[in-house]
Amino acid sequence: MQTSAQSIMVNLEGRLGSFMLDVAFQAPMRGITALFGPSGCGKTTILRSVAGLRHIPGAIAIGTDVWQNSRSFRPPHERPVGYVFQEPSLFPHLSVRRNLVYGRDRAAGSSGAIRFDDVVDLLGLSHLVDRDPAHLSGGERQRVSIGRALLSQPRLLLMDEPLSALDRMAKDEILPYFEALHANLSIPVLLVTHDIAEVERLADHLVVLKDGRVVHASPLNEALTDPNLPFGRSRDFAAVLAGTVTRVDPDGLAAIDVFGTEILAIGDGLDVNQTVRVRIVASDVSLARDRATQSSILNLVPARIVGIDPMGAAEANVRLSLATDGSAHFVARVSRRSVASLDLRADDRVVAQIKSVSLAATR
Repeated sequence: MQTSAQSIMVNLEGRLGSFMLDVAFQAPMRGITALFGPSGCGKTTILRSVAGLRHIPGAIAIGTDVWQNSRSFRPPHERPVGYVFQEPSLFPHLSVRRNLVYGRDRAAGSSGAIRFDDVVDLLGLSHLVDRDPAHLSGGERQRVSIGRALLSQPRLLLMDEPLSALDRMAKDEILPYFEALHANLSIPVLLVTHDIAEVERLADHLVVLKDGRVVHASPLNEALTDPNLPFGRSRDFAAVLAGTVTRVDPDGLAAIDVFGTEILAIGDGLDVNQTVRVRIVASDVSLARDRATQSSILNLVPARIVGIDPMGAAEANVRLSLATDGSAHFVARVSRRSVASLDLRADDRVVAQIKSVSLAATR
């Protein structure tokens, strides 16, 4: 696997007791790449290997900077990574401010491109800097942990299930800060998770793992709508497409341009030109041969059938494309009777009636 200035390259093969890891993938040098799969599939082992905390034979390169190959192995303290664990692991005897600046010694000699005040603002920590960690909520402690990692001036941010120890309210509190990281920093992130909701909301690229091997690696929506992967069998399966807000109407609906198609969604808090993620649940999409003249469904969009996949005896996933070039895939979950009665076939043009659209995230 060739190194590239635009990608992170990981190619590892080795045995840990009875567990065999054999992975090779590339990830973009910008955005969030999620390592996704069940417990025990090798996600954390990969992360620890990238950090240099575990030495598994193979090669690791960040852009053209080779951290490991058959001839050399860069030790952990020489790898510019920020590592965020499941538990924040803050120093209890230090204030939030002193926890945040702890990584400065390690960052000695760097350009200091990530500044203390910027991190405090980005993570909403200004009112917390003089507190002790014991007086912080779980979400606040994790935000401090992320800030400490960022102030070490990393080239790569590693996050090992950083939300798994939080309850739902704490997750809802911290997720907007993860989105702010994505929007405001150019540092690539490798995120370990087994929560598909986190993947839909945060990831740009997805590496799917099973039993120590890479099953699939691609941009997020390409993976979500791949019929060879298990996502489509879930009852709440959804596609996630990027779009740009073109207007916000007085009645509270926002018009979003998704690959040249206008999609309407609830526009609370949205601004024109804002980039958003449109989440289209397969069970919320029905199909028609012609556009309805009167309907309570607002999103009646032209689409092309890419493929039809039976889902058990009664249902089928109809894979659709919004764009003429075959991109912007989403899925309609319909009955097999409907497929037969409408005589649906690949390459047919149909009208997708999208009953409701939610925003997986804002950027």
